[in-house]
Amino acid sequence: MSLETIFSLCSGLAMLGWLGLAVAPKADLTRRLYPSVVAPIMLGLVYAYLMVSFQGEAPAEGGFGTLEEVKALFSVDALLLAGWIHYLAFDLFIGAWILRDSQDHQINHFLILPCLFFTLMAGPFGLLLYLGLRALLRSTNKA
Repeated sequence: MSLETIFSLCSGLAMLGWLGLAVAPKADLTRRLYPSVVAPIMLGLVYAYLMVSFQGEAPAEGGFGTLEEVKALFSVDALLLAGWIHYLAFDLFIGAWILRDSQDHQINHFLILPCLFFTLMAGPFGLLLYLGLRALLRSTNKA
């Protein structure tokens, strides 16, 4: 299977999870299973395969100690794809946590949609946005 095909399949797999988070937030499949368990496990398996199978192609100067070492690692397309899949898996996992946490705190789903969007597009920013929203709502409810 080509790296381009793996990219497309993994991206589609993640997008199914994001679609569920946005449009079917109360479904058990969304809340408990697909975006927080099934998709991250499947993406994790592909990630592990890529990391193990292509680690030998990494340049000798590649590593995680400096920006230059990371840049060297990502010069190998398969390892760059593994990095992308890492983002897909963790951002989706965080999106699923945001959904469950917002439901536990009875936050209106429409309020978290921007947080989910920004988690999809810029992971940590979306998480910060959600945590800020939750803190704001908590403080206004106690006032």
